[in-house]
Amino acid sequence: MVKEQYLYAVARIRSKELALLSVSFLEQLMNAPDEASCLKLLEQKGWEGAKSGDEEQMLTLERKKTWELMKELLGDVSPFDVFLYANDYSNLKAAVKGCRHRTELENIYIGQGTVPVDTMRKALKENRFDELPEAMRETAREAQRVLLQTGDGQLCDMIIDRAALEAIYQAGKASGNEFLEMYAELTVACADIKTAVRACRTGKDRGFLERALAPCDSLDVKELTDAALQSEEAIGRYLAGTQYQEGAKALESSLSAFERWCDNYMIRRIRPQLHNAFGLGPLAAYILARENEIKSVRMILSGKKNHLTESVVRERVRETYV
Repeated sequence: MVKEQYLYAVARIRSKELALLSVSFLEQLMNAPDEASCLKLLEQKGWEGAKSGDEEQMLTLERKKTWELMKELLGDVSPFDVFLYANDYSNLKAAVKGCRHRTELENIYIGQGTVPVDTMRKALKENRFDELPEAMRETAREAQRVLLQTGDGQLCDMIIDRAALEAIYQAGKASGNEFLEMYAELTVACADIKTAVRACRTGKDRGFLERALAPCDSLDVKELTDAALQSEEAIGRYLAGTQYQEGAKALESSLSAFERWCDNYMIRRIRPQLHNAFGLGPLAAYILARENEIKSVRMILSGKKNHLTESVVRERVRETYV
């Protein structure tokens, strides 16, 4: 796309940024007495589906609106496939397990992805792996074989999760775009850290960690593996010497606090795009900002539905982009 077209697209995004949820609006949601009141506020903000009271439908529609906007602005949204690979591989998990259990549950699939769900389901059901993208074929074949032969769902998930991280990382590196490279780097690193902590807590061995952790530039996965085999404190000590030292402090609180820190760290890293008038960066940042506010709305609605205290909900809500 020529520079002038990016300039127009970014100008459109600037107008859309005005409709992003603000800190004060999230405060309104958190102070609302119940879930119905939250949905009413969101309806007033133009969130489609809020009136029906169907939380999942509303969030799905909002995510769909973001991608429809990108398609309208760019025509070809493949530069942003890096954001969709997680959905593809999540759908792959569902397709593999659907074949194993011979079930066809529609609501377990995610709509936005680069591979049509029907294509994936057919490929797994008929063992026609050549109908999948080349990078996904061997992963699909191995995950299906493992699940059919061993029934080990956790190992199946691990194989697919590792492949998803590799796909995201390779796409970020291949993009030639500094912003997308940063997104891929942080996504893989944060996922590795969470995996290391969970593996430490459940007593996984070195073989598991070496298979589960995806290499990235900002972490030494061998050192992270060594730390995970010792203790959570050792993981924290290793992270203290990396750019994720603040995340290590969040880990001392809980894994969910670390996940929140990861999302907030990403938002802080993308905020400079608010002042960038050119390139894919501002468009990519808008996609992430929308995803972040959808996460926050989900947290708040879940808190209202489950009668969590305001302090608990507040600890889970993400920072806003604007």
